[in-house]
Amino acid sequence: MGPRAAGFVIYRIFCRRIEYLLLQTSYGIHHWTPPKGHVDPGESDLETAFRETEEESGLKKCDLKVLEGFQEILKYEVKGAPKTVTYWLAEISHEGVEVKLSNEHQDFKWVPLDEACKLSGYKDMVDLLNKCENFILAEKKF
Repeated sequence: MGPRAAGFVIYRIFCRRIEYLLLQTSYGIHHWTPPKGHVDPGESDLETAFRETEEESGLKKCDLKVLEGFQEILKYEVKGAPKTVTYWLAEISHEGVEVKLSNEHQDFKWVPLDEACKLSGYKDMVDLLNKCENFILAEKKF
């Protein structure tokens, strides 16, 4: 098994619309992604997701409400080696939460599904975002 990473697809309900948080990297092709990062030795994937989310976006565990029953594992090939990224789905737990970016990212946006899919670009991320949207709607979380 190759390197592992973990993160959250974070959403909020704004004006009765589901919006997703995407961060734009300040390196490479400046792609847009949910907060995520590499699992450190001795750390669980979920612990990594919380740590990386706080490091990259400033959002703490108390700012997020993790939805039960949603977990997706994406498998990639990176430079010929397998990599897995585990995502959970989390809603902002209260209003007035501020995103504070680290130097790993240069911008962030709260965007509805169609724009999130266009910004992310990758088929597996588009599939993940659509699964999130369907899960939220099925759970009637707004």
